[in-house]
Amino acid sequence: MDINARKEKAMNYFTEGYNCSQAVVLAFQDMLDMDEETLAKVSMSFGGGMGRLREVCGTVTGMFMVLGLYYGTDDPKDFEGKSEHYKRVQEVAKEFEKMNGSIICRELLGLDVKREGPQSSERTKEFYKKRPCKDLVGDATEILARYIEEHDK
Repeated sequence: MDINARKEKAMNYFTEGYNCSQAVVLAFQDMLDMDEETLAKVSMSFGGGMGRLREVCGTVTGMFMVLGLYYGTDDPKDFEGKSEHYKRVQEVAKEFEKMNGSIICRELLGLDVKREGPQSSERTKEFYKKRPCKDLVGDATEILARYIEEHDK
């Protein structure tokens, strides 16, 4: 799948009601050894900056999850593999921060509060007007797709 198609797919998932983290992860389902339902469940907690705690943006944690599923190791003694993986994580995070100014949800949304309540927001036209989340989903997906394309040659 080309980068633009994958980006559009992720943004459509977000518009359908999946949270930011789920939208990014689900856009890479075709490359991962996991079904869509499981990916949606495992990435659900990371929306809203980790359960609406407004910490690391869910799109960024979505990128990290895909990196882990695609490149990660399951050997706890593979310190070289872990270091290489953390390098990947830091590289995509840096690119996202360069593009958007932060990787922190509340900063990206311009919120003054550190945390919000657990109530999920209904997806209305007003929601989409005041939130950059759909665009952030697109940015994260594009960054990750380009990373994979460049490193899998």
